[in-house]
Amino acid sequence: MPNPIEPWKTLRSELVFTHKWYQLRRDHVELPGGQVLDDYFVSVRPDVALIFPLTPDNQVIFVRQYKHGAGQILLELPGGVVDAGETSPLAAARRELLEETGYDSNQVEFLAEVLDNPTKDTNIISYFLAREVRRVAEQDLDETENIEVVLVPLGEVEGYILRGEIRVAGSVALCLLALRRLSVA
Repeated sequence: MPNPIEPWKTLRSELVFTHKWYQLRRDHVELPGGQVLDDYFVSVRPDVALIFPLTPDNQVIFVRQYKHGAGQILLELPGGVVDAGETSPLAAARRELLEETGYDSNQVEFLAEVLDNPTKDTNIISYFLAREVRRVAEQDLDETENIEVVLVPLGEVEGYILRGEIRVAGSVALCLLALRRLSVA
């Protein structure tokens, strides 16, 4: 019979790098077997909200933008960080949808909370499905953003994933959850 799984004991933590966009924490931990690691690094990241926006005529609103970490222009769902002081992931999802695309909806449903990379990151991603989204404004992008709004017919989303045209992990997962929810509705 395998040993029971136990959490590690945190002996000490220190922030070794702090910037407005990124924090790195160094943890000193003791494993259940007694081994001590003094260099376990964790990215302290803000929570994120992603939204699957569906128009009345069954178009899904995606955004295409350059992602420097990957060095690629990628197609993904609208979303972003839950800002400090923001009331909820739902508020962040709606704010990001409006800023990135100019679309909004009052019919937003929570689907799930997932862990992004629980080995090394602290953040949670909240997934939402928005129905009856309508364009209500122009995009409101900051000076670092260049975002193209792309409408994809609902029936083609799965094919985009299978062909690798949508390949950002959070967007793939939310698309599949939303497609499942919409097929049951």
